[in-house]
Amino acid sequence: MLQDLAEKFQAGGPFMWPILLCSGLGLAIMIERWLVLRAATNVSKEELLDRLNSYILKGDLVKAVRTVSKTSTPLTNIVHSGLVTVANGGTSEDVQTSMDAVALREIPRLEKRIGLLATLSNIATLLGLLGTVTGLIGAFAAVAKVAADKKAEMLSSAIAEAMNTTAFGLIVAIPLLAAFGYLNSKSQEVTDDIHETSVSTLNFIMVHKDKFKSS
Repeated sequence: MLQDLAEKFQAGGPFMWPILLCSGLGLAIMIERWLVLRAATNVSKEELLDRLNSYILKGDLVKAVRTVSKTSTPLTNIVHSGLVTVANGGTSEDVQTSMDAVALREIPRLEKRIGLLATLSNIATLLGLLGTVTGLIGAFAAVAKVAADKKAEMLSSAIAEAMNTTAFGLIVAIPLLAAFGYLNSKSQEVTDDIHETSVSTLNFIMVHKDKFKSS
């Protein structure tokens, strides 16, 4: 089976290599983005909110800051900036500005390079079509030079080989597009959780701000 695939790959012509490159780049991006999004969800937002709210109600800002300092994720980094601003005597506007500034830095990191998967998918598809078109052009040109009794056999063989490029392009493009859809949806889900949790934390902090012990 592997030998058959290798033969079809070679028969596909030079456009098979850039399609293979798209596949390799896409796989690397998929793995890297999956690891980033997985790391971003290491902290349960419900558990984090429960612990923070408990410390805030007790007026223990030090423990609240220490809790979000244990793990570096986009969510904990955003909340940490808000708590530190409160500790420094900042107003609600200062806290909001501080958290927004960190969010503007952290959230784009979650979405980084995901769009490239859709681009690579389109490129793989177009390269497959281009490889097939150029292959057919070469096939018809070659058929014109052979004997009449061999033209049908040679043409069918050449067309079959040319279609390998389109098939390979689609084989690469479809998983890349599926991965783009999944990772894009996942990053949006994580981003929504970050916004929801950070806003809840900000509101809770400001409502109970008077309970914090002066440092």
